[in-house]
Amino acid sequence: MISRRTLLTSAAAAMPMAAAPSLAATEGPLKLRELYNKDRSFSDLALSLEGQRLTVEGYMAPPLKADSQFFVLTKIPMSVCPFCETEAEWPDDILAIYTKRTLDVIPFNVKIETRGVLELGSFKDPDTGFLSRVRLSDATYAR
Repeated sequence: MISRRTLLTSAAAAMPMAAAPSLAATEGPLKLRELYNKDRSFSDLALSLEGQRLTVEGYMAPPLKADSQFFVLTKIPMSVCPFCETEAEWPDDILAIYTKRTLDVIPFNVKIETRGVLELGSFKDPDTGFLSRVRLSDATYAR
């Protein structure tokens, strides 16, 4: 006689494998350090998640201008924006966040989670001139 456990195990093994959900969908929020290698190149994880919606945790640096739809996410609270001068000087502990709506500024020392589509490669913001190598677009954020 076949036990229920054997039957269920056999049925599961016979079913075609469903596509595995991405790490972004199954794991908790990513940390900023997980996006880069020590040499500031993009990590294998970042490359594998490009174009996917994911969640990253950090702190909102003060926006560069009022009524903005863009802010910088930092791994530690910063009371001033860590604006970069050139791509070569881009620190590996910040992430540009582009939202659809004007920002509701959250105090710089309150941890938040941002969720958006990961984009890699150089992009110069037309309004601010801010140069980013990595960013979340179409993003939302919450405490």
